[in-house]
Amino acid sequence: MNKLKALLGFDPKTTTVKTELIAGMTTFLTMCYILAVNPTILATTGMDKGALFTATAIASAIATFLLAFMAKLPFAQAPSMGLNAFFAFTLCQAMGLTWQQALAVLLVEGIIFLAITFLNIRDKILECIPKNLRFAISAGIGMFIAFIGLKNAGIITANADTFVQLGKFTPVSILGLISILLCGCLMARRVKGSLFIAIIISTLIGIPMGVTQFSDNWMPVSTPHSIAPIFCQFDFTGFFTPKMFMVVFSLLLVNIFDTIGTVLGLVSKLGVKENEKGEIPGVKEAMMSDAIGTTAGALLGSSTITTYVESASGVAEGGKSGLTSFFVGLMFILSIFLAPIFLLIPSAATSGALVMVGVLMIDSFKKIELEDISESFPAFITMITMVLCYSIADGICLGILSYVLIKMMVGKFKDLNLTLYILSIFLLFNYVFS
Repeated sequence: MNKLKALLGFDPKTTTVKTELIAGMTTFLTMCYILAVNPTILATTGMDKGALFTATAIASAIATFLLAFMAKLPFAQAPSMGLNAFFAFTLCQAMGLTWQQALAVLLVEGIIFLAITFLNIRDKILECIPKNLRFAISAGIGMFIAFIGLKNAGIITANADTFVQLGKFTPVSILGLISILLCGCLMARRVKGSLFIAIIISTLIGIPMGVTQFSDNWMPVSTPHSIAPIFCQFDFTGFFTPKMFMVVFSLLLVNIFDTIGTVLGLVSKLGVKENEKGEIPGVKEAMMSDAIGTTAGALLGSSTITTYVESASGVAEGGKSGLTSFFVGLMFILSIFLAPIFLLIPSAATSGALVMVGVLMIDSFKKIELEDISESFPAFITMITMVLCYSIADGICLGILSYVLIKMMVGKFKDLNLTLYILSIFLLFNYVFS
């Protein structure tokens, strides 16, 4: 037990191994939908879906193990549901990058994140971005993810005249609607593992509908898919341009806000208090494991890693130490051998998870100061342009630009700082000369 305490912060006076195991299983069940969703999203770029599954599981396990031993907190990490969308739909589809070039962006972002975390620079970056814009970024990403879920199921389709429209009722769109309703009902009833359960049920319902399709000689267990098709496949062609600089910066901002916001929220649920230096034990280490995990994930071929808010379910089950995280990491390793089950899941069956993640992320909207137009206007621009421009990066950039411009026009210069002025100039050059 002394070794467990030294390695993972496990204290037999406050918890038990059984409690930590149950907490770990609960956390895994609430977040393992990522094993189905992440490969589905990233495969739209042309990446190998089987290799993506293995990379997602290994990257999640590495980051979660690091968090267990470094931060000794009962949280788990995996590819971000906002940043995998950034990778597939902003970098690859909107900007036209190949997935190899997009992986190069993730690698550089991960290394920079690692450096600024080690040097404690992230606090300075956070300070320069207005609080209301941080809330808007989170809410905007939530709406963007929900839109992707509706699009993947064919519930929302393209229209030459109105850009988008309600899709036709097809087996795929009907299954998507079933998935969304199941997720909503299960979460409303506070069923543990709601998203995972809804995905599994929707997948089963999809069998008689012809949406869920088995391959020949299908078996539930198999040897792990090789990650060779996506491992270290970096392409730095056209990387050193002002536009790519802004992309890396946008990705870095989203990663910082996503991680630190989630970690601080989870730590508060855990009841951890500040030490005599005014620091919250484990937070810096959690950020560091996130940064290392992101870098490792890029090497493996997966998208950016973040701490999952679903970890709160494990905390609610009594998880108090890194032992909970350790068990989650073990389950991610075991899942590698169950790839056929997860890869069987159609994208329509994951639509409910995407929409409900959007519902959870929109929670930050209520924290925005809506009474002050100079605050609510740029926040609104951030959120709506993420969806309408189909780009998280454009939403962040246009939000920052609108914030600086409206504050200058109404004479509220005290709300601005030098970093925002410099950043705005870079953004203007980016749009004018792109």
